[in-house]
Amino acid sequence: MNSFIKACEIWTPSKDRSMLEFSAGLFGNATAFAAQSRAMCFGRDEGLPGRAWESGHPIMLTQLSGGYFRRAAAAAAADIHCAVALPIFLFDTLTCVLVFFCGASHQGAGALELWHNDPRVSTDMSLVDGHFGAGGEALEALARDTYLPRGTGLAGLAWQQGAAVLIDDLGQSTRFLRGDSTDAIGIKRGLAIPCSALNEHHYTLNFLSASLAPIAHTIESWGAVAEGSGLQRLFGFSESQGALPAGDDGPTLALESDSCIVAAFKTGIAQVADLPGAGESVSLIAIPVIADGQVNEVVTLYL
Repeated sequence: MNSFIKACEIWTPSKDRSMLEFSAGLFGNATAFAAQSRAMCFGRDEGLPGRAWESGHPIMLTQLSGGYFRRAAAAAAADIHCAVALPIFLFDTLTCVLVFFCGASHQGAGALELWHNDPRVSTDMSLVDGHFGAGGEALEALARDTYLPRGTGLAGLAWQQGAAVLIDDLGQSTRFLRGDSTDAIGIKRGLAIPCSALNEHHYTLNFLSASLAPIAHTIESWGAVAEGSGLQRLFGFSESQGALPAGDDGPTLALESDSCIVAAFKTGIAQVADLPGAGESVSLIAIPVIADGQVNEVVTLYL
């Protein structure tokens, strides 16, 4: 996994829904960390997955040691320094907790940002926390001083639309408010995904990607076709091909297929897979995006 994302894992409720069990993951070279993760389970409010389940909203940890994260030593040995856990709910029922892990901040340009709106306090979104790569100090400082009304900025657009938003050239976009800061450190693309939460709060996870070390080599969004017979690509971008055909001009997936993307859409459970191919292997993460308690789309990251 040659990406800003170093690993990811999926935790699903046990049959009696008393704990979270390891379901699947992508770990790259972090084999010892993977072995420890596969042997673990978490009750409600235990560890990062259990804390995200209990709280009912995403949680980002930029320091993994000295707190409730239970694998800090193994993470440090694997050069993992940041984690963000996304609980996914269909109405009020948890389907899974998806956790992303990132490496040390000096290992490349890029950023993960978690944004939040509490409607009891403000009409704006503000930064909860972020993991910023090499040279990202100015970008981080600006983010921490930024407040985004609904429909403004990358996170505000995803909040307004209730769907993923991709901007493939942040420096040239009038919709992204920090283009000069991203341009200065080689960050070109931004993906914002609205996150599932039980309360009336709103969360958005931003992926800011540099061309030299992209968070994902290909990003897609898939949603139901009008007649409900399958899924179509809503948007897509490849680092090697540019914008991908979408909508009526793009590909479709039958709901009867065994695709990870279809499985994520039908179950609301995130999916991962290692895909065969010529040369370097490709890993896929399929992320269900929830709107009004149901899966609205599936965002796929090819690492």
